[in-house]
Amino acid sequence: MSQSYSSKTVPGFIKYFSMASVATLVQPSGELWKKIRVELNEDVNTRYQDLAAIKEWLRKQPHLPDEWDEDRMMTFLRGCSFSLEKCKRKLDMYFTMRTACPEFFTNRDIRRPELADLLARLQGPPMAGLTPNGRRVTIARGLDKNLDTNQLNDVFKIAMMMGDVRLKEEVEGVAGDIYILDASVVSPTHLAKLSPSVIKKFLICVQEAYPVKLKEVHVVNASPLVDKVVGIIKPFLKEKIKNRIFIHTDLNTLYEYVPKDVLPIEYGGTCGSLKEINDAWVKKLEDYTEWFKEQESIKANESLRPGKPTNYDELFGIDGSFRQLSID
Repeated sequence: MSQSYSSKTVPGFIKYFSMASVATLVQPSGELWKKIRVELNEDVNTRYQDLAAIKEWLRKQPHLPDEWDEDRMMTFLRGCSFSLEKCKRKLDMYFTMRTACPEFFTNRDIRRPELADLLARLQGPPMAGLTPNGRRVTIARGLDKNLDTNQLNDVFKIAMMMGDVRLKEEVEGVAGDIYILDASVVSPTHLAKLSPSVIKKFLICVQEAYPVKLKEVHVVNASPLVDKVVGIIKPFLKEKIKNRIFIHTDLNTLYEYVPKDVLPIEYGGTCGSLKEINDAWVKKLEDYTEWFKEQESIKANESLRPGKPTNYDELFGIDGSFRQLSID
């Protein structure tokens, strides 16, 4: 866990995170750090002025929390290339989604039986290192062909728990994200039971509420069935992301995009075992249990939103449309 936090972070930080843990998110330094600053449009001389502007804006929003920790606000600024207006939209949507999707953002105790069961049957950790151009790689795979698609809400809950930890711990920022999805356990039974509405809600959360710069999605161990799964998901993706999906039937073509030194040994890489990396992340999520509990109340209060409250049916409408929140 990064040791770069200041005393201005959320109360209770020292209490909950003083224990030593495995370094799961190595932060960039040196020339790579400089390269990432350019990629993120980050001016170290003005970034704290931008942060102050976002903090002031947040205090003026009656429906949003008055205060939030600086590390996460800086992560949002970086993910929005320091566009203040885009950062405001993302933050508003982040807090809105926490109210709109309790199935993703409540009861986030990794020790609960249903979550512990899932963690024994799938893996999805970010890798510790970065690619030469400063991108973070995350690998997700199922270990059990009997995984039930009815558990998708909990799968997505765990994914966003990891995402929330990264909001705090990516203290230097990354130049984008690469996701590798292993399709080896996907079966026709899974396809028949997939819920497009759950997938859509998750993808709206990820694309509109999190400051993710998604650079590439690689599907490995792909079968002809994968094309059908991608066909279900694509209508809910932004156009630029649709063009960043790559399907591989051979790992050798993956190496053309992702170097072996940031891949685990299960994928021909040299950065250790995916199981060990995943176990370290499970331990990290356990360490954050009290913090997750505290965070449940930090969300939008639609009754206080200026103008018309968010209509969730409209937000997640079956027609595929997506209404942007208007922000003054």
